[in-house]
Amino acid sequence: GDVRPRLSERLADSFVHASPAAKLQADKDKRMAWFREAKFGMFIHWGLYAVPAGVWNGKNINGAGEWILNTAQIKVADYEPLIKQFNPVKYDAKEWVRIAKDAGMKYIVITSKHHEGFGLWDSKLTDWDIASTPYKKDLLKQLAQACKEAGIKLCFYHSIMDWHHPDYLPRRGWDPRPDVKANFPRYVEYMKGQLKELLTNYGDIGILWFDGEWESTWTHEQGKDLYSYIRKLQPNIIINNRVDKGRSGMAGMTQGEQFKGDYGTPEQEIPANGFGPGVDWESCMTMNDTWGYSSHDLNWKSSAKLVQNLIDCVSKGGNYLLNVGPTAEGLIPAASVQRLAEVGRWMKANGESIYGAQASPFPRQLPWGRVTRKGNTLYLHVFDPKPGQTLDQPGLQTKIIGIIRQPGTFLTAKLPSPAAVVVPDWKPIVPGMPLVLAITLDGEPKIVKVLPKQNPDRSIDLKAIDAAVTGHAGYEADKDCIGFWTNQADTVEWEFEAVRGEVNVEIELAAADDSAGAQFEILISGQTLKGTVPNTGSWSTFKKIDLGKVSIVAPGKTKLVVKPLSKPGLGVMNLRAIRLRG
Repeated sequence: GDVRPRLSERLADSFVHASPAAKLQADKDKRMAWFREAKFGMFIHWGLYAVPAGVWNGKNINGAGEWILNTAQIKVADYEPLIKQFNPVKYDAKEWVRIAKDAGMKYIVITSKHHEGFGLWDSKLTDWDIASTPYKKDLLKQLAQACKEAGIKLCFYHSIMDWHHPDYLPRRGWDPRPDVKANFPRYVEYMKGQLKELLTNYGDIGILWFDGEWESTWTHEQGKDLYSYIRKLQPNIIINNRVDKGRSGMAGMTQGEQFKGDYGTPEQEIPANGFGPGVDWESCMTMNDTWGYSSHDLNWKSSAKLVQNLIDCVSKGGNYLLNVGPTAEGLIPAASVQRLAEVGRWMKANGESIYGAQASPFPRQLPWGRVTRKGNTLYLHVFDPKPGQTLDQPGLQTKIIGIIRQPGTFLTAKLPSPAAVVVPDWKPIVPGMPLVLAITLDGEPKIVKVLPKQNPDRSIDLKAIDAAVTGHAGYEADKDCIGFWTNQADTVEWEFEAVRGEVNVEIELAAADDSAGAQFEILISGQTLKGTVPNTGSWSTFKKIDLGKVSIVAPGKTKLVVKPLSKPGLGVMNLRAIRLRG
């Protein structure tokens, strides 16, 4: 007989003899599989803060609605009466789940407890929860059942920070409660007890989404311990990186291999070019300006913008967690419902280009939109399609053998070589929504890097989104700049195809007064230009500064580097662009 070991036996044997690191990676890949397929989730911020809805003592309180206790500096004793006003009689968990599912969302992350410390379930460890409200019924139990019936993954957000609990430290400066009797280790045990309730009473939970880890009282050792504690309660659960201390600001990614967490959490931003293969991350973003419900926040993004954000995340290897902030009555605001319905119509037709899709194979984002990939198929998402427009795929070497307009309309039977991808006449599902063209390749996509070129007049705009950053600084989409530049060792550089000749160098930057005075140099073609960052008024007020002339003596591949020399304040600068002019 055949004495060769069966394939399954050989694979099992190889797993047994795999290194501990390989086993850890295999375990992570297994639990992350659904997350990598899902791509799109609903964030729900709901708590007592929905009662004041961004208003306190008759005044609109700016900022996030769920931060009102802190922003308005409300004493805990004055905040506690809200528990008797929270009565969400219009809450319909099945309807919430239907809205999410119809939008194309695959998972829901709800605030079991936010910074105010109030729990949406009947905890046996405190009276500061839903059981003490007029409503009384467990909100999470209803949602868990509705998610189970609909095939949606239920996930919990849980705040490490707790402004209400008497043992939580540090106290806010305006909180009059004495802290001499506060016992932070006792608070940590309380938090673990609540998490045990959440992980033993509501079935399998997809994600534990921690927050508030930036507080000085929370340590790396506590993060490691909590990660291990959660993993023992539910071995297959996903735990975000805010359980530990490694997150680097709003950019959200962990800096350092010693820190725990299964994925990164950019907040209110999408990275310029992702974080590379094999890195799991999820951008959490609001539909307007606040997470918790605010009656006066009417700055809603369009449904087309929401779809673009989703595509942008997936094209860079990430997920998109889109927030709703229900009212105190238990209703998701009508503006959110309308937008989610429109997103859902687009997803129903184009979900193939999103679910389980990989990042774009192109090294930089393309000016006409974004690209996602499944095997030998590239999905071209055209953000502002114009009939007859040709869509360039710079550096693509693999032959195109088919073009299909989603959902499933065959466009071209015979293609010229090389094939030109042209925008057809079409009617968008919702005005402003992206067009999707699926192009089939004759094999794996092979792409060579194509550098931007100076124009014949020697001009070129080197934009922030196309820069390579060494260090922790990153692209800020809302300001279209390199920001978070808090480390003097970080550098920013561009590569381009140069032509010989003299050029004038201009920099566009911004800096607040407390960071003005940083010195920097620009290195190009063996020459150096130096400059000083002025006070432009704010981090959002950009100014163009002429730095002088350099001579490019060797045409071809050229590198331009911006290198800080000093940093007297918080940051070096916000850098929007370098421009060369002949």
